[in-house]
Amino acid sequence: MFPAAPLKRAGDLPPGAEQCSPHTEAQPLATQTFTFLFTDIEGSTAMLQRLGDAYAGVLADHHRLLRLVLTEHDGKEVDTQGDAFFAVFSSASACAATAIEVQRAFVSHAWPAGETVRVRMGIHSGEASESAAGLVGLDIHRAARIAAVAHGGQVVLSASTAALLRDRLPDSAFLRDLGSHRL
Repeated sequence: MFPAAPLKRAGDLPPGAEQCSPHTEAQPLATQTFTFLFTDIEGSTAMLQRLGDAYAGVLADHHRLLRLVLTEHDGKEVDTQGDAFFAVFSSASACAATAIEVQRAFVSHAWPAGETVRVRMGIHSGEASESAAGLVGLDIHRAARIAAVAHGGQVVLSASTAALLRDRLPDSAFLRDLGSHRL
């Protein structure tokens, strides 16, 4: 058992720490348009239970392949959580090319223990602001929700991204209208 840490009052902050004040004026943030990519391995918890320690190899290969393709298309990795990635692009076509290329890399990769790794991806184009806490904006949440409705091996786009890509898709890629969905 750990000894209980003494409770600290709001004024007892460590040296260098700043306290938020409800009276502090918020600084206006510069808003930019980005294309957001969220990814997640379908069935990763069950795969981890099946593979045990070998799952670390799956995760390492997944991360390596994704980062390699992100770099090739000027994507910026914003965050990862377990097997989920969040990346941003200045171009919808670069983001789509990344998603298509990395999906193909996942299919052709020889995964440890003969596993099949299926990754769901969601893409949305919209606005966000850079803050001290990172990117902030409702469109980021929309992109995450779009990824959540995708199935493994599928890339789902928002209508705003689809409109940007209509005539700019890589060869052998196409768009299929899945209709409207509540996110």
